[in-house]
Amino acid sequence: MHHLTEAEFLNSIRGFLGSYYVCLALMNGIAAIYLWKELKRTGTAIFWLVASAVLMIMSALALSGNADLIRWISLPQSIRDAIDGFMNPTVYTVGSLVGLGTMFVMRRFFVRPMVAWTMLNLSLLLMGMSMTDADFAAIVLKPDNVPIVAMVFLLGFFTWLSASKAVKNDDRFRLNPDRIARGEEPLGPLELEENEKVLVWPDLVYTELICMVALTALLLVWAIGLQAPLEEPASAVKTPNPSKAPWYFLGLQEMLVYFDPWMAGVVLPSLVLFGLMAIPFIDYNKDGNGYYTIDQRKFAYVIFQVGFLVMWVTLIVMGTFLRGPNWNFFGTYETWDPHKVEALNNVDLSQYFWIGMLGTGMPMAPADAGMFTKILYIIYREAPGILLVTGYLVVMPPLLVVIGGIVEKVDPEKRRNPVSRAIASMIRGMGIFRQHYKRMGFLRYMVMVNLFLMMTMLPIKMVLRWTINLKYFISIPEYFLNF
Repeated sequence: MHHLTEAEFLNSIRGFLGSYYVCLALMNGIAAIYLWKELKRTGTAIFWLVASAVLMIMSALALSGNADLIRWISLPQSIRDAIDGFMNPTVYTVGSLVGLGTMFVMRRFFVRPMVAWTMLNLSLLLMGMSMTDADFAAIVLKPDNVPIVAMVFLLGFFTWLSASKAVKNDDRFRLNPDRIARGEEPLGPLELEENEKVLVWPDLVYTELICMVALTALLLVWAIGLQAPLEEPASAVKTPNPSKAPWYFLGLQEMLVYFDPWMAGVVLPSLVLFGLMAIPFIDYNKDGNGYYTIDQRKFAYVIFQVGFLVMWVTLIVMGTFLRGPNWNFFGTYETWDPHKVEALNNVDLSQYFWIGMLGTGMPMAPADAGMFTKILYIIYREAPGILLVTGYLVVMPPLLVVIGGIVEKVDPEKRRNPVSRAIASMIRGMGIFRQHYKRMGFLRYMVMVNLFLMMTMLPIKMVLRWTINLKYFISIPEYFLNF
């Protein structure tokens, strides 16, 4: 799309953009009718009906193909430049963690249907207004990336749906102490009330047949509307820039930036598989089996969401939409310039220690030293990193137990300010490690905490690479062993 002028580009996407806004208008129009007829919420229905009318006007402006008119439904250039200037890998990753944490703390607000519907509309509107940017459209409308965009929205929907069901169950469980005190039956999870048996024939078969026909029709329309993402035959003398793995391996490819191949491609994926297999053996909490809940399994829920959403899905999104030529990081609306050069002087921890802090040279064995002496010198040279990693994996687990005993005394209810109450709740949440140690015992606790610490190693390493250009904690290139 970069070879087109602005007028030619806007004319090329006007059909798609106009249809896009028509779909959004119809979606909100149907929602308004449902709110009015079924839920009797007239005021809310009128609001979304007005939103539908505005979207129809935006559709007409998009279909005009007139650059002056389309500017009214485009994201201002100043905002795009500000987003590109503000966006960097650190902001992206830390922002993802902060955003997920905010949604977790305020989950009862975000699972409200109207809040979720508003967020969906805002995200779709933002994407539509960004489509008039040639660089953004070139990435999002690429046939390879269209299904990934769809999967991002599907993932958001199913995450919201599961959280919504969990919050409803948790609210029911909160009423049980009062109900028991009044001599009433305690409320169980909603899944028990909805546990109706459905016959395989004909109910389930009809449903599967309808889904199969609908999916086949969707694939036909997709195949007609989008060109197959086929490239020229592979050649060793001409490789694409950037050369990307399939989308489901982009998380591993991103980890190769921060760890050696043996670590990113073998050890970390193996730890993920080992951790998944170890869950039944280290999990002592029997609550939450067969129904959605968050309050009864907060630690497990948070660990899963951070591990899956932040350390896997966001890496796939980064690799797909934000990693361009030479694997450089590009802003959302930034042109993928293959000539962009980022001068990075990656430094190992041992270099920071011996050269930066002490001002001495790197310890080196004499030229005529034997292998054993050379190994001792390597250990001496990398002692700061070895001590740091050892302390992280060995000292941190018992330290978390000690800290847990201290923070258990923090009482969030004594805080009047909602912000300080939330902070106190998060601090007190660290006491979960002491509780795990009491319930699990030493061996299971050490397995669980070391898996947790290895997981948190990834964002720590990422932030250190982007902020202080730290390459490796332990660098032993003599034996191809770096960590």
